[in-house]
Amino acid sequence: MGYGLICVTGTKIQLVEMSIMKMNPKKDNYERLQMIHSKITELIAQHKPDCFAIEAPFFGKNVQSMLKLGRAQGVAIAAAMSAGLEVFEYSPKKVKQSVTGNGNADKEQVWKMLQQSLSISSSSLKFLDASDALAVAVCHHYQGNLKINSSEKKLKGWAEFINKHPERLG
Repeated sequence: MGYGLICVTGTKIQLVEMSIMKMNPKKDNYERLQMIHSKITELIAQHKPDCFAIEAPFFGKNVQSMLKLGRAQGVAIAAAMSAGLEVFEYSPKKVKQSVTGNGNADKEQVWKMLQQSLSISSSSLKFLDASDALAVAVCHHYQGNLKINSSEKKLKGWAEFINKHPERLG
């Protein structure tokens, strides 16, 4: 499980913390769920965030994996709600679109854009789950700060995207 926290001051986004929780496969599912709840509760107590954003589950072929993922996300959401945080959920495609401008971007493209936007050195990434979580936080920030006009025409490439959104360059 990855997690990422950002701090926003004006239009500047700063990385606060990003990492992963490694789950011991020898522990039973309920012990792992308790670990997730404890970690989320600890992060909330330590950093006192304003809100909680999470990636919506994607639909895979393995039903057992989906069940485990849903339970883990539910426990994380419950921990956030218990702390009084408003919860926001974004699809993987929405996260990629918000961060890179391309809803079909791969994980490496998302990471490169996060590095650029938050001035993160390339050696900071150890696990893509952590960058995925950070991307959800950045996506949430962008959703609150961009006025999306459905009648607005589609952008024609990176140059137009950058001209239209210079704040994303950091």
